[in-house]
Amino acid sequence: MKIKQQKQIKKFLFEEFGKEKGTVVFEKQNEVLKELITNTKNKSKNQMKTLTNTILPRIALYKVLQKEDLPKDEVTNYMRKYMIEKIAQRKHSSTAKMEIVPGFYSIYSKVFLKIMRTTDLQKSEQKCGKGFFDVTIKKCLWHTACIENDCPELCRLFCDVDNVTYGGLKKIGFIRTQTLGYDGKCCDFHFYKKWFINLKLFVKPKSFFVYSKFIILK
Repeated sequence: MKIKQQKQIKKFLFEEFGKEKGTVVFEKQNEVLKELITNTKNKSKNQMKTLTNTILPRIALYKVLQKEDLPKDEVTNYMRKYMIEKIAQRKHSSTAKMEIVPGFYSIYSKVFLKIMRTTDLQKSEQKCGKGFFDVTIKKCLWHTACIENDCPELCRLFCDVDNVTYGGLKKIGFIRTQTLGYDGKCCDFHFYKKWFINLKLFVKPKSFFVYSKFIILK
């Protein structure tokens, strides 16, 4: 079975440990991943696909790094570096590029809400209004997988990926006060539309104009 993320993890391990040690650690991670996949039971086809391609490779990496001769905080730092720099920043960049599409907020909110209403990866409640939409997640596959594989603390990094992915976007604002991964009762996603007013201020004496942009949150 070819898992796209494995190529990314292998590259990351080479960058951090060098080719020789990186190869050894990757082979261990690959074996742990196979074991995790084999031992995962009672999941739907969609859940199994997400676990195999997205969640379990990172859990396998975490478990292997824990078995290396590394201090606990170093293991956490390696995982944070992978999750934030290799995963979250790429997701943020992709989302930011999509913002150039006319009507991005409207399209994104409708797609996001439709997915959350129909997916079996989370159990959630949704609501939307003028300029905002909320998703309150009561159960999450990422959180469940970390608990089932005895690494609940790793789920916090999955939560942190969301913060980077949705943080600092130009057209959509993002707020969350709690998550399951950080021992909250739910993940309370709140998205809102950012309204832009662009002003051109012309200054005649110097024959140039100053372009100012104001972001008004509604």
